[in-house]
Amino acid sequence: MLTITLRVLERDGFVKRTVYPTTPIRVEYELTSLGEGFSLSVGQLGRWVFKNLDLIFEARSSCDVRNP
Repeated sequence: MLTITLRVLERDGFVKRTVYPTTPIRVEYELTSLGEGFSLSVGQLGRWVFKNLDLIFEARSSCDVRNP
């Protein structure tokens, strides 16, 4: 599953894959500028979620009471 995910990220331009012809073969991945920009956006989203987590849980509880 990790290999599939990394290939998708590479295809979408988020990571760069470098293969070194050693035994065994060594592969390194690094974020591209596109990946770095995405990482910043996801980080902001994560901070927003943590900041509002109590409100999210409150809304879920309220909804669960109304819709058992």
